[in-house]
Amino acid sequence: MKTAFVAALAIVAGHAGLAPAPVLAVDTDLARNLAATCANCHGTNGRSLGGMETLAGVDKDRLLAKLREFRSGAKPATIMHQISKGYSEAQLELIAVWFAAQK
Repeated sequence: MKTAFVAALAIVAGHAGLAPAPVLAVDTDLARNLAATCANCHGTNGRSLGGMETLAGVDKDRLLAKLREFRSGAKPATIMHQISKGYSEAQLELIAVWFAAQK
């Protein structure tokens, strides 16, 4: 599972022009660190204790669609529209991949 995650991270980073493509040059904690900002509302590692949606294990494409809807304003929110605008497309993809990999 970790190998697949690192490979996905390298691909996303390479396509986004964030870093050279070699896997060794990729910060393997970047996605986790970006996703950690979601813990206040969505729980540690995306496991909500109630009140907010659990993000752990949710399909990457589903999460990305929601994040893009928040960013565009198509999906109403109290704060997610502001938060999602603070991330690049590549960062949103990293976050979605990371949450999808959680059990």
